[in-house]
Amino acid sequence: MAEVLEFRVPTGPGRTLLVLGLETDATEHALYVAFSAFGPLYSVRLHRNAAVAGPGYYALVKYYSARDASRAQLACNRQPLFQKSALKVCLCTRQRLFLQQNLSLSSHKCQELANHYLGFDGWSSRIVTLQDVSGFEEENEEEDSRALPESQRCKYLCIQELTLPQHGICARGVGVAEMPVDPSQGCLTAMRSAQKLAVQKALSDAFQKILLIVLENGKVAVEFVSPQEDLVDCLADEELKGLLQVTDLSFSQLNPEGEEEILSDFSMDGE
Repeated sequence: MAEVLEFRVPTGPGRTLLVLGLETDATEHALYVAFSAFGPLYSVRLHRNAAVAGPGYYALVKYYSARDASRAQLACNRQPLFQKSALKVCLCTRQRLFLQQNLSLSSHKCQELANHYLGFDGWSSRIVTLQDVSGFEEENEEEDSRALPESQRCKYLCIQELTLPQHGICARGVGVAEMPVDPSQGCLTAMRSAQKLAVQKALSDAFQKILLIVLENGKVAVEFVSPQEDLVDCLADEELKGLLQVTDLSFSQLNPEGEEEILSDFSMDGE
């Protein structure tokens, strides 16, 4: 059965492993090396045991693919892996999250996922435009007495084009980033930071329009999904370079690693 993967923070049941019985010298790196052998990982989190449980650690290992998580659980449960004593590895089949949004992946994680399934030469990107929009005033913007004046803020807009040549797919993404200008450092530092964030956000936005369809035999198909009203994919480069009316994202909303969900409870398989 095919599995559909998005360039978003993985949610839903069957993608997270609970690893119990870790010794006091366990590290996240050792966990990553052991479990990434079964597929790309979104995150590895190592936590100290509660006092009543004695010394040691437990870990939460999250995969993008539920199929990879299931294979890892079957292969690693009751095995010592990188330590002397055997580990208990359980598949979390039910999770209740405080945060329910389907969050975008950071550009770095998008690239990791694309490299794994498409190959390093399976995709490419280029910057269509990178504009200083510091003087742009939003319509319907609420007044805030604490907001910095435009002269103390640096804002950039970027449009990137993502190409998957083997699949004949081209997608464009938009990113806007704003940085405060630190008087002690000058505007150059803020300008470079805003440009970098805008470029990263634009690449992440372009990847959101791509679906990976992973077949049981390991082959990967790709589908392009984009709202019909999204003009960014329809306009020519010259038209895009003059485009300033975009959905704005303030600096406080940008999170390079994506906003983490909080695990409040779960049930487990793999006794």
